[in-house]
Amino acid sequence: MMRSAKAKESLSDKAYRELKAKILDNELHAGQQMIEAEVSQLLNMSRTPTREAMLKIANEGLIELKPRHGMRVKPISVMDMQEIYEILTGLESTAAALCATKGLTAEQLDLMRQSVVDMDKALNRDDLIEWAQADERFHRYLVEFSNNDRLQILVANFIEQSHRARMLTLKIRPKPTNSNKDHSDVVKAIEERNSEQARAIHHKHREQSGQMMINLLKDYGLNHI
Repeated sequence: MMRSAKAKESLSDKAYRELKAKILDNELHAGQQMIEAEVSQLLNMSRTPTREAMLKIANEGLIELKPRHGMRVKPISVMDMQEIYEILTGLESTAAALCATKGLTAEQLDLMRQSVVDMDKALNRDDLIEWAQADERFHRYLVEFSNNDRLQILVANFIEQSHRARMLTLKIRPKPTNSNKDHSDVVKAIEERNSEQARAIHHKHREQSGQMMINLLKDYGLNHI
């Protein structure tokens, strides 16, 4: 009985991860509707873990469930993205200041620096997917190393909501050379324990990147994604 419960839980977790990834990476587009049987077939899973995954993702606000109609991927509007980036700007800037105030270990600073190195290498190869992955690692470290659990939960939620727009605009955005420099400057301010400078640099960085994203969505007529 114990083994069965664990197997069921594992299948539910796998269904959740795979379905959520398909939504965040825009494999399942905004407004797309699928009945439970179709989602189950897509994931190559039975109905029970599929249903549990759908319920969990619905609670996170990425989809809506309708009786007898399955799920519908909820769209994100330009206004939604504007609000999301305003929140991320404030929260992540606070994380940067906390990192500088508390001080990071040499290992933590090295992890952040390595993310910037990986971003530089990816840009030199014009590999924007790899650049985005390294960039996401940097932001994850920044928030994780702040040692504020509630801040981490809030940021993770809004990062996931912004991921769809970010991936959609990745190949039409300007080459993010300045973004890499901003990250290096934030690490330097954190290492020097200058909390106000770390906050200010990251606030400006997030503000500018958010505005660039909003402008791209508007320019390309992507009012809902």
